[in-house]
Amino acid sequence: MEYLDFELPIKELEEQLTKCVIIGEESDVDVTQTCKKIEKKLLETRKEIYKNLTSWQRVQLSRHPNRPYTLDYINALCGDTFLELHGDRNVADDKAMIGGLGKINDQSFMFIGQQKGYNTKTRQYRNFGMANPEGYRKALRLMKSAEKFNVPVVCFIDTPGAYAGIEAEERGQGEAIARNILEMTRLKVPIIVVIIGEGASGGALGIGVGDSVLMLENTWYSVISPESCSSILWRSWEFKEQAADALKLTAPDMKKMKIVDEIVKEPIGGAHSDRENTFEAVKSKIFEHFQELEKLSPKDLVNKRMDKYANMGVFNG
Repeated sequence: MEYLDFELPIKELEEQLTKCVIIGEESDVDVTQTCKKIEKKLLETRKEIYKNLTSWQRVQLSRHPNRPYTLDYINALCGDTFLELHGDRNVADDKAMIGGLGKINDQSFMFIGQQKGYNTKTRQYRNFGMANPEGYRKALRLMKSAEKFNVPVVCFIDTPGAYAGIEAEERGQGEAIARNILEMTRLKVPIIVVIIGEGASGGALGIGVGDSVLMLENTWYSVISPESCSSILWRSWEFKEQAADALKLTAPDMKKMKIVDEIVKEPIGGAHSDRENTFEAVKSKIFEHFQELEKLSPKDLVNKRMDKYANMGVFNG
């Protein structure tokens, strides 16, 4: 288990509890009461730390190496019913963007999302979750297939941004993302978007237009990362914490500004501390929103989606 800087008090108490249990097992000393005291202190410390998280600490939690990624959610939600589909039928199969058909409660969904890696080798294989133009074109191809067969779409967002390499720009990165945004606004099937980790820049927006946009409690959604914002404004990454506060990128900020529709609560300690309950909460919310959206006709669905995005922001004429 890896710990972030602000989680060190929890680490110390967990180590104390482990030592206490070992002493009890290896000797005749009754340590039951001592262990209970440590457990109580541990629970109180957990609640206190996670109740008062700063914007930057939530950014750190969203990047936790043990945090579940898109494939973890899909496998937990769909089990053996998931069938991955590959390629954009033009250039290549982008490993940073995955998609395919799966079922939740016997209802078929087209799942699309960015996938990060678990170690150095898989991170390189997945390009750190940064999709190329062919990734967004693959996503659009799958959305169009879903529309053709009247299958609702679920998008999982977890990316530090779209890949910004020269070859990506040569193949039309900006156009691919813009095309996806346009096509998603008028797709005639329900679209449910779930932000499960990092939601950075156009890389997130390329699969981020939805009828219902859900955001896990310890995630972020912004036009730019705190580090990049800090380097532009202050010419240094040292002000990333101030940048995180200024960007208003947390789930409560997004909900307040009506950018997202609902915040999905995470277990105390973050999604990685209790994966099963996190998966169950996400599964429940996806199906709950789908049941509401399936009542709408395709025309009403598109009109409502258009109105939703047209009403975002403030305009002074």
